Amino acid sequence: MMTFGTPFAQARIEGRRYSRPTQAVILAGGRGTRMRPITNDRPKPMIPVLGRPFLEYQIEQLREEGFDRVLILLGYLPEVVQEHFGDGSNWGVHIEYSVTGADQLTSSRVVTARHMIDPCFLLLYCDNYWPMKLDRLWARFCEAGKPGLVTAYANKDGYSRGGMLLDQENNVRVFDRLRATPGLQEVEISYAILTDLALALLPEQDTLIEEALYTPLAQQGRLTAYVSDHRYYSVGSLPRLPATEAFLRRDPTVILDRDGVLNCKPPQAQYVRNWGEWEWRPGALEALRLLREANYRTIIASNQPGIGRGMMSEGDLEAIHGRMKQEIARAGGRIDAIYYCPHDWNNGCECRKPKPGLLYQAQRDFHLDLTRTPFIGDDERDAAAATAADCPFHRVTDACSLLDITRQLLELKGAPAYVQ
Repeated sequence: MMTFGTPFAQARIEGRRYSRPTQAVILAGGRGTRMRPITNDRPKPMIPVLGRPFLEYQIEQLREEGFDRVLILLGYLPEVVQEHFGDGSNWGVHIEYSVTGADQLTSSRVVTARHMIDPCFLLLYCDNYWPMKLDRLWARFCEAGKPGLVTAYANKDGYSRGGMLLDQENNVRVFDRLRATPGLQEVEISYAILTDLALALLPEQDTLIEEALYTPLAQQGRLTAYVSDHRYYSVGSLPRLPATEAFLRRDPTVILDRDGVLNCKPPQAQYVRNWGEWEWRPGALEALRLLREANYRTIIASNQPGIGRGMMSEGDLEAIHGRMKQEIARAGGRIDAIYYCPHDWNNGCECRKPKPGLLYQAQRDFHLDLTRTPFIGDDERDAAAATAADCPFHRVTDACSLLDITRQLLELKGAPAYVQ
């Protein structure tokens, strides 16, 4: 994932200037046949997740990212959405609606509502959720200078079928909704920034928005992508509902570096090779106890290049972690998972911090929202990995221990920071 600095004020696209979007347009008109019987009496965006319509999570996310207006394009059972959300005032946004026939395709819905759409806007599908940071998307959009940007899941784990081919600059070479082109990798997941220049391609005939816009824009070299390793979640099919519920439950979780956070860090190029070389940092065990008592999941993400350099084995590391977890359990804490990079410094792997690969492994295994998951480390590599994955970062120093940071986190969450 790319890292950007201060967001651009305006984008310059093909001789025109565009401001950062404040309007989101949500495609929400289909019948949702793959979600029957749930959608027999409600449209897909109203599918309940943890007792709330899925669309509520999307609208709350949009508000948090600075959108103040939402246009929802409806078709099937539109009154269910309209009666629930009204003008949007209960969600802190202004909601408008455009209603077309239940069987119209998405390009026609956009054509019908075009007079209500800003020159630059965010387009969403009503059935996908990804933890968007608009600053990142907007910076990429301005940098690329193209009339359309789509968000793409990198799909390195084969989570879904790819539909795009990208070049080295992450511009879209091929967009194939039917997935017939060989070598397709990335998955388009919604969260598209589009302009009136892109909408000028809308055809008169009824078709899908991807075929109407994304395929020709890619052919013209006018479509770019923001690529993320953070998995997206969906109410587009019944088998994906449990994972979506786990993700939106947002079970409190913290990710920790190991050396320098839990134990005293060895000198550079030296490693904890056995339990006799382990030394707890003051307050670390108490912090782990407090996290467990506050029902936090605790995960470790650690570079261990001593393995790749031949100074210790993975068996040595497992033995150290076994003893570590025993002492943590005796102190009342718990470690839910340990992720480590065994590679040497120059192996070019995806998991060695400052790259965020370990954080994304944890994300996929535990359905984390990394934008809401604190990462606690002690050096610049940890900070860089956190930035790349959009994790809130907290740094352990001689003046600020893991226990200090834990107490701050629990106070912010309203959990008891001190347990008698």
